[in-house]
Amino acid sequence: MVDGMDPKAFVLAASALGAGVAMIAGVGPGIGQGYAAGKAAEAVARQPEARSVIIQTMLLGQAVAETTGIYSLVIAIILMFANPFIRLL
Repeated sequence: MVDGMDPKAFVLAASALGAGVAMIAGVGPGIGQGYAAGKAAEAVARQPEARSVIIQTMLLGQAVAETTGIYSLVIAIILMFANPFIRLL
């Protein structure tokens, strides 16, 4: 113990903080997907005949943008429930 603090409690607290910071990464994909959907709606309004191509492109872009949010969720779950750092103590 350093200065009266349990090392395991410190690692758990730091992991919880890291999981919270990782979940901030979910904000970016949400903003990006909303922006992409809005621009796709504008494009369909201007060119209704190109609707299927516009929607396909939008969905592909949203799938790519969502990977960041999914990766951050996986990291947060690992830090909270399957913490690899506890074993190092």
